[in-house]
Amino acid sequence: MTPTFRQLFVSLIALAATPLAAAPACRDIAHEGRAYTACTLDAAKDDIRLFHQTGGKVIGSFARLEEVLEAQGLQLTFAMNAGMYHDDRRPVGLYVEQGRETAPLVANPGPGNFGLVPNGVFCLMKGRAAVIETLTYRADPPACRHASQSGPMLVLEGKLHPRFLRDSTSRHFRNGVGVEADGRTIHFVISDERVTFWEFGTLFRDKLGTPNALYFDGSVSRLFAPSVGRNDTGFPLGPMVGAVVPR
Repeated sequence: MTPTFRQLFVSLIALAATPLAAAPACRDIAHEGRAYTACTLDAAKDDIRLFHQTGGKVIGSFARLEEVLEAQGLQLTFAMNAGMYHDDRRPVGLYVEQGRETAPLVANPGPGNFGLVPNGVFCLMKGRAAVIETLTYRADPPACRHASQSGPMLVLEGKLHPRFLRDSTSRHFRNGVGVEADGRTIHFVISDERVTFWEFGTLFRDKLGTPNALYFDGSVSRLFAPSVGRNDTGFPLGPMVGAVVPR
């Protein structure tokens, strides 16, 4: 049956009245004289997911992720690398995507930043999110729809990681995630200059007020945020976190 002009007009009005999902609130922020870019999302409203492979192949870049999502009728509005990975880009620790675990939890201390315990897990559940210390996660795993383990913890129950040094000289570009006490408000942050772990941790603790925050990575830190003109390129990536809306 061919729609009438009136039916088409009513459909267009209804479409115009439907609110579109807003792009994540990304903005420049400063803390203790250092510059950062922060993107704030709402776990109860935004469609946030983790991405690693498609068709058995690592996605590896924001550009490829956009292509994959476009084929599904989705648009990427935000993305960031979301955890450390091996040379073949397998996740170093726990990885869960769409409820399916493809890499196990690693609970033992080890080399590098990942093994600088306490480390933790970024967990996305239905309508909420959490950053959970690894041993706490192992003792009582929540129903994560998506999860990525990384380390070290930047903030744990309101306190900085015990190994962080105020006078450290180790500076790198860094990115990470913190979740506010409401369990909904998620802050994804990347430094726009080289910072220490102490500086990065105090940003989450003192400025963003997240009781728990997790380090994602350093030299490979990348951000996709069209709302502020960011589409970083560089090293091939492993796990990524992103927000999507229908095209």
